[in-house]
Parts: sequence; structure tokens; C-alpha cells
Amino acid sequence: MVMAPTACVSTAEVCTFRKDYTNSLDHLGLVSSHGDNNLLQSSLTAKELVLDVLKKRAAEVDVDHCGPGEEDAFYVADMGEVYRQHMRWKMNLGRVKPFYAVKCNPDPEVLRLMAQLGNGFDCASKSEIDMALQTGIDPSRIIYAQPCKTKSYLRYAAEVGVKQMTFDNADELYKIKSTFPEAELYLRILTDDSTSLCRLSMKFGASMDQARPLLELAYKLDLKVVGVSFHVGSGAEDPRAFLKAVQDARMVFDQAGEIGHELHTLDVGGGFCQDTFEKFAAILSEAVDTYFPPNIRVIAEPGRYYVATAYTLAANVIARRDIPDPDDPTRDAFMLYLNDGVYGNFSNIIFDHQHPVAQILTCASDGSQPGSPNSATSEDITYSIWGPTCDGIDVITQRIGLPGLLNTGDWLYFEEMGAYTKCSATRFNGFSDNHEVIYISSEPGASALLNY
Repeated sequence: MVMAPTACVSTAEVCTFRKDYTNSLDHLGLVSSHGDNNLLQSSLTAKELVLDVLKKRAAEVDVDHCGPGEEDAFYVADMGEVYRQHMRWKMNLGRVKPFYAVKCNPDPEVLRLMAQLGNGFDCASKSEIDMALQTGIDPSRIIYAQPCKTKSYLRYAAEVGVKQMTFDNADELYKIKSTFPEAELYLRILTDDSTSLCRLSMKFGASMDQARPLLELAYKLDLKVVGVSFHVGSGAEDPRAFLKAVQDARMVFDQAGEIGHELHTLDVGGGFCQDTFEKFAAILSEAVDTYFPPNIRVIAEPGRYYVATAYTLAANVIARRDIPDPDDPTRDAFMLYLNDGVYGNFSNIIFDHQHPVAQILTCASDGSQPGSPNSATSEDITYSIWGPTCDGIDVITQRIGLPGLLNTGDWLYFEEMGAYTKCSATRFNGFSDNHEVIYISSEPGASALLNY
């Protein structure tokens, strides 16, 4: 098993900054111009580099005099981290071709890098298909991995040449027969996702008892079944779920061959996480090699694996309340209100069962430097952290100790905010769902692919 390449950036390497939204990065004083590229020489580690950009961007905001919204939350996205995750994938799952799950984070810059890396795209709607095609890829690099498709979207897939798609029921087969009979179909089978953060088996997947009848119906309808797909659930925690799913897929392959289908692809879905990747990859790789010969193509649909750690979010403290500490009434505690919450980029708390951890970016009242939330001491101040909306459910953190007295105008930052965050933000209460992203690259390989 091989861990990710080092995140260290040597003094000889070039890091690139880009901001594709409202303003140039020139005003940050971070970059020097070189043709059409903005370049920065740095010996910082990738995380230090991200933190430096966060601090300099936050320092540009004068909350006492800025215009409405100028203190909005913003991201720093390190495309170098995405690149490192790809190298890590290739070293641990070299046989498995990634089809990036667009739904996880459809940022155009991420999609552009995925295309340059040679990855495919897992799309679930017309809009996602369009975003993938806008990168310039061939439609054969897209799988329409939605077992229950809108009929007009199915017609659109036919128009643009996206042939690969999944199904898990008879009605879908009849729909495909009448709308896109040339499609290349993957039978999605049911898996045990009981240990996953986000379970999918209650909604999608044909049981093993249903597999043969569906394959027989597809053959009767003269539809082309080319593969089997499964998904062990988003944020899977039990690697044995992959082993059992691969074994079940082998049985379905055998059934399909008996019926007359010629299957050539196994789609092992997603569910890959940062912390458990090597363990999962080892089990999956061994299972695939055991049950499927080399001539069978194997693809996967990773999403959070690629982007979760690449994005860091900064949010501004817009208000503060002094309250007694619920656990120790003799001590003060504070309620902090940020300009982002669970209806915005912290939607991952509700939809994705995540627990973002606040860290101090700026603390003007006492000059504190950025500190770690995991180094709590008796001197730490107790906070609860809330979003800006009128809804009581809009809470980011119920209780946390931070080493500094925060006040209105200070900034917090949250790491690992790249998956299922910005893509599911809303405009509830009239707050914006369109937040600035500052793109950087801590890897020369990513910089070269993106022409930074």
C-alpha cells in the first residue's frame, strides 16, 4: 500500500494562483505576473500555503467600512491536492479507471482537471452531462449513472451520444427501449451499505433474485447490457462490503453470459474516503483480480475522495452573544454567528453527516495566531457556532474550545470542505449561494495540466 505523495513544495517549484470570479488576485500582493499566469515561489507546505492565502484574503476586508457582501465566506481550493489524490489512486488502484462523481463538487476547475487527468465522469442529470461535455471530452467518457432517469434527459443523452447508463428495474428497460435502444446498459445491483454514512440501497439496486429476470427481459427487448454496477454507499466504513459486492457482481456476470449478453465492464461505484482509502483499495483490488480476468474493464465513481481535502472555507463572525457556560455557570461562553451555515456551504452537516471543525484564522481582539481546535487547554474559551439564518437548526458546532476571544469581524476557517458543500447550498433567507473560490496549485503537475 502506498500513501499519498508528499505535500511539500520546494523552493524550485512554482505554485499558481487563480481566481475566476469577481476580482483579480493582484490586490492581495501574493503574485507576480508572468504572461497570462500568476506565479508564486514558495517553500511552504501545501496547508501552510492555503492558510497564507486565507489570511491575506481576509486581511483585505474591512468589516467596518466594506460594501454589502464583501465579507462573504470564501474558499481556497488547492488543485494540487486533487492531483495528489489522483496519484494516490493510480498507485493503489491502478486497474480501476475513475469516473469522477460530478454531483460531489461540480466546480468547473475540478472538472477541467479531471478531464486533463484522463478521468471519466459519473453524471446523474442533463446539467451534469453538459458540464462534463463542456470540458471537451468524448461522450464515451461519461456514464449516466442514474437508474431512474427523466425521459427527456434520456432523449438528450441519445442526442449528445452518452450511451453508457445504469438501470435496476423493468420499467426503466421499457423506457430505454422506446427512447434510446442503442444505449449500453449496466445492471445496478443491491449491496450491503449498512455501515455507510449515506445509504443508497433503499432507493437503488436490483436484488440478486431480480438480476436474472431483468437480464432476460433486456435480452428479450434486444437491449445491450455491457456491465454490472454497484455502490456500497457514500462514506463507506466496512471494506468487506466491496468484497461481497464484487462476488455478487461475478455471479451476475455469469448469469448474463448464460442468457447471451457479452459483458465487459464492472463499475464498483464510490464510497472511498480519505482516511481508509489504502485499506479499502487493497481489499477491492484483490477482489477484482480474484474474480475478474484482465480483459474485464473496471471503473469506479469516486467523488469525495478527490475533492474533500482540497477545499478550505473561511467564514466571518457577524455577531456574538455572551452566555453562561452550560457546563460551568461560573464561566462565560459565547455564541458566534457566522455569515455561512447549514443552508449554505455547511449543508454537508445535514445532508452528508459531516462535522466541520472550526479553527481561528484571525482574532483581532488579542492578536491570536491561527490555532488548532485539537489543542484545547483550560484557558480556551467555549463557543457554540451558528449560521446566519432565522432557523434554529442552523447550528455548525454545539460546543468547541478555541484559544482566543473572538469578536465580530474575526474569521474562522474549516478544512476538508470540498465534498457536498457548495453544490447543495441554498438561498434561504436571501443569503447568497455563490461564494468566491481562490484556486491555487501546490503541485507542479496540476499547474502544468491546468496551464496555471
